[in-house]
Amino acid sequence: MALHTWWLFAATVFIVSGTPGPNMLHVMARSVELGLLRSMAAMAGCFCAVLTLLSASALGLTALLLAIPGAFAALRFAGAAYLIYLGYRAWTAGEEPLDIGEDRLAADRAPLRVFRTAFAVGMSNPKALLFAAAFLPQFVDAASPKGPQFAVMVATFGVIEISWFFVYALAGRRIAGWLEQPAPRRLFNRVTGGAFVVFGLAMAGAR
Repeated sequence: MALHTWWLFAATVFIVSGTPGPNMLHVMARSVELGLLRSMAAMAGCFCAVLTLLSASALGLTALLLAIPGAFAALRFAGAAYLIYLGYRAWTAGEEPLDIGEDRLAADRAPLRVFRTAFAVGMSNPKALLFAAAFLPQFVDAASPKGPQFAVMVATFGVIEISWFFVYALAGRRIAGWLEQPAPRRLFNRVTGGAFVVFGLAMAGAR
């Protein structure tokens, strides 16, 4: 991959990754709820999901899904339903002040559980497969071996994505103190829950 092509790819990914979406919103919400250190499990889950989708697209699994009648639509609706479910959970969450300093995590806040939930959020948008399938090949030099080029692009995407995770997580920590009061906490739950529902409905209605 030529250097100028890589710079163009990196700049485009920087803008795309920084745009608020389910992954970034989930990481920020987890940072508010659990703190920066504990939210790293959520970052890891979303990060692994991104790498999985990009790798699957590079391996040609997108074409396989599209070749099976109804398979991609089923995945899309399942992902949309999961995002709407997360929105409902956030919308109906309690309004109690945040307990940032607790020493023992509840079962649903255990690192492995946090990781699994974040991974499911990241994997809930199968349209990312289509995005990767349409986006990555535009930067591939057909005259050069494709494997190393895809590896560089996936690694670049991953580094930029995890960097944005930290930005959103830090933003979550900045507002955590404000959210210790019930009214702001309720507003935050409504906003994040509503956003997840919007993401889910948009995915369900997309073609």
